[in-house]
Amino acid sequence: MSRSFTGSILLTLAAGLMLGHAAVAQRAPRSIDRPQPEPALIAPSLIVSPGAAIPVGLRSASIDVETNGGLARSTLQLTLYNPNDRLLEGTLEFPLQPGQQVSAFALDVGGELRDAVPVPKQKAQQVFESIERRNVDPGLLEQTAGNHFRLRVYPIPARGTREVRLVIDEALRRENGEWRLDVPVQLLATADRLALSIRARGLSAAPTQLGGFATLDFDRVRGGYAARYESLRETLPGAPSPRRLKPLGLQLPAATSAQAYVQFYDGDRFALVDVPLPAAHGRLRTVPSSVGLLWDASGSARKRDRQSEFALLDRYFKAMGDGSATLRLLRDVGEDGGRFEIRGGDWSALRKALETTIYDGASDLADWTPQAGIGEYLLVSDGLRNYGSAAFPTLREGQALYALSSAGADADATRLSALATARGGRLVQWQGRDGLDAATAALLRDATRIVGLEGEGIEDLQPQAWEVDGGLLRVAGRMTESTSTVRVRLQEGGKARTVEVPVSADAPESAQVGTLWASWQVAARASEPERHRGAITRLGQRFGLVTPGTSLLVLEAAADYVRYDIPAPAALRAEVDALRRTQQAEKTQSRSQRLEEVALRFAERIEWWQRDFPKGAPPKPEAPKAGAMADAMAPAGAPPPPPAPVADMAMAREAVEADVLASSAQREEATRAAPAPARAQFRSRADAAEESAADDGAVGAGVSIQLQAWAPDSPYARRLRDAKAEDLYAVYLDERDSYADSTAFYLDVADLLLKKGRRAEALRVLSNLAELDLENRHVLRVLGYRLMQAQDFARAVDVFREVLRLADEEPQSHRDLGLALAASGQRQEGIERLYEVAARPWDARFSEVELVALNEMNAIIATSPTPLDTAFVDRRLLKNMPLDLRVVLSWDSDNSDMDLWVTDPNGERCYYGNRNTYQGGLISDDFTGGYGPEEFVLKNAKPGKYKVEANFFGDRQQIVTGATTLNLGFSTGWGTKRHKQESVTLRLNGRSETVFVGEFEVK
Repeated sequence: MSRSFTGSILLTLAAGLMLGHAAVAQRAPRSIDRPQPEPALIAPSLIVSPGAAIPVGLRSASIDVETNGGLARSTLQLTLYNPNDRLLEGTLEFPLQPGQQVSAFALDVGGELRDAVPVPKQKAQQVFESIERRNVDPGLLEQTAGNHFRLRVYPIPARGTREVRLVIDEALRRENGEWRLDVPVQLLATADRLALSIRARGLSAAPTQLGGFATLDFDRVRGGYAARYESLRETLPGAPSPRRLKPLGLQLPAATSAQAYVQFYDGDRFALVDVPLPAAHGRLRTVPSSVGLLWDASGSARKRDRQSEFALLDRYFKAMGDGSATLRLLRDVGEDGGRFEIRGGDWSALRKALETTIYDGASDLADWTPQAGIGEYLLVSDGLRNYGSAAFPTLREGQALYALSSAGADADATRLSALATARGGRLVQWQGRDGLDAATAALLRDATRIVGLEGEGIEDLQPQAWEVDGGLLRVAGRMTESTSTVRVRLQEGGKARTVEVPVSADAPESAQVGTLWASWQVAARASEPERHRGAITRLGQRFGLVTPGTSLLVLEAAADYVRYDIPAPAALRAEVDALRRTQQAEKTQSRSQRLEEVALRFAERIEWWQRDFPKGAPPKPEAPKAGAMADAMAPAGAPPPPPAPVADMAMAREAVEADVLASSAQREEATRAAPAPARAQFRSRADAAEESAADDGAVGAGVSIQLQAWAPDSPYARRLRDAKAEDLYAVYLDERDSYADSTAFYLDVADLLLKKGRRAEALRVLSNLAELDLENRHVLRVLGYRLMQAQDFARAVDVFREVLRLADEEPQSHRDLGLALAASGQRQEGIERLYEVAARPWDARFSEVELVALNEMNAIIATSPTPLDTAFVDRRLLKNMPLDLRVVLSWDSDNSDMDLWVTDPNGERCYYGNRNTYQGGLISDDFTGGYGPEEFVLKNAKPGKYKVEANFFGDRQQIVTGATTLNLGFSTGWGTKRHKQESVTLRLNGRSETVFVGEFEVK
């Protein structure tokens, strides 16, 4: 059963503050034969994250609904209140039902609501986060996956409020010859004050109220009927609990003749026609005797109503009678489930297999191949594909695909419908027992179907759906003349007929026609969104829609619209236009200028690599230094200096760097004064490496790596460690429900499974990260790093391609993908990605990332078994520099400062305050704004142990964060064919934490 708007809004503060999923329909398995009482709609409860003292709440909430015939617009206005003593970023996450479209978003700025403007998705995300770092107000509404949306608001001031307005348009469905509207009253339940307003235009009789919500009194008003309801939270209907509400549905009288609506928008005139058709039950179609059952068994499938799915399949196989079903389980990796015989509709063997299926892992819905002899396929899924990059299979001639979904608002119904329609079938969507009869008819009967569209005086015709459901046909298009005719060819019960609908010059106006036409155009391209990304983005930008390629963005300052070259909202248009005329936007650094600067830095790196550094003990300083200087020269076992408060980080760093200048000068002098024989010895080795870097057998020789075993100390981790290898996966499944939303849980379990030789199970558990938080690039980066460690390079490439799509503006996205490509054997594309890191201008907070990427690019070129094309590379940047030791640190949280520390056998620590050591150790520029990488390199290592530590210096995030995940790569023989690397991923749980990661031992 579809609904007009879901009640599952999540209010999250990064890792945690959230309004949980509202129960819009039954989810738990239950008997389909037992009558059930009408469920109360349970208000979303605020769940406090560990880092937040008090949850953000709703001070007030209102919903204003207006209907005009079969079109409806719902306007939600929410007041978010932050009772804490620090600013926070708030995130509202919500799914929409099929046919609903976000058409506007506004955020309060300076006490007034400011409308958002459409911006390409990647650019919108980049601008939002750039402005957020400057502590200026931005707001961003974006589509994540399927019909799920994410609204980010910054800041919600300490003990203050923010106002948000969302506008959602929809075309109502027909039910029993009337329009059906479900009002999302569950959104109001947690608000201190709520208001509900409904205005139904063009009605001859008052709406009929359904559900147990408080009785609404509809009064006759000009042009229709209206009702209003207000209440404080403690007086909400649905006692005894003030958090429980009964649902509110309305039936509105519907016209029995064709209706047309028009809208002038952006220089064009759009028309939409509603055509009621006589109820047609359709002929029972012949179910083929051989079917393929594509069963989504991913982790998210646990949310589906499997009992009602079984009930629908029971009716389907009874219609089949005798035949067979071939089962394919779809998870992170598809798995053949066997072939089952159906006799007299008895499919009990197949049902038993489905009842014992384990639901785990990510969703790759394309991991199957159509087989000859199968008449049609049934895809049972929520449609949320988050794994794999292969195209969805093309069926053989004569085959059809039917998509079955019981997941309601949690499903990507748009994708499922597009996939099935393009393959001769349709989407069958229902919720609970009440929807089974309609679902059965949709699956087993030939529906009335549109087979052709023509127009006179109207072009670009697009139906809402190609199947006519509920006795209603809807088509929209762009008018080229003042009057037009829409001609629809239908197939009904094996017969063809044509319906004509005229659109007159005086047809009623509706502000939703253009939006709905554009949203139907987007939906038609949803089966292959990557292929149609450009068209989807253009539609979103023109009509102000939130789509997979377009987001809605609100900025505070008029100058920011100029700076980032973003169209201004109406309220700021004059001011922004004046600024554009009088002020030049900040110019992006040209690629050629960037290359000149990079070439200078790279030349300095080459000079460092060619220098000889003494390997004896460093000279003692004339006078001991206090504070940071003492720490910089401290022995390996000395404790680190206490970290400065986050607010004083910049001053602390300046003080430390100034304190070590004198010792740096002493080391330079000591290097120049090193004995000639020692210099000659190391110069000879450098020359040999330079002449034949890839074949140098000396670099990295005699070096071993020992990584610190990192074991989480939690009850589930101890239980898992104690389990036998063959029992570990079962223990994981037993513990999973207690930690289902924990990234750490899946990482820990995957590590233990890998260590105990259960690789396939480990990769499946790991893939759950793709299901946790839709389009969260931080979580996906961690997933990609772990896949690299597990040497599943092909999957890592897929994951990092998705990260690049989400965050093209971050150089780490290009670097991660480049390294994964090279590891998977795609070295040419890999070095092209790495060169992009070097050649493209980036935000200043990513200083020196180019040197890390160039080091990696040149090592790949030098060690490639086949020559690579380097014609695109500036010749000044082609230089391989073999190394004895290399360590690289990266992390997953933005606006956070992690530090890499390496202490050599001299007891000298190389870190941000002491970047060049006496024996030649070098560390890259300090990343204080997120992600890294920070790189330590040493060409010639003296014998002894090199201790590697990671330190969480602090963060500047305005959100409540969880643990930060670090990824460290240890390399010996870097840039040669003797190269060896080991990686480790670990977590830091709080600020000022330092962990020992591992060490090199040089013999």
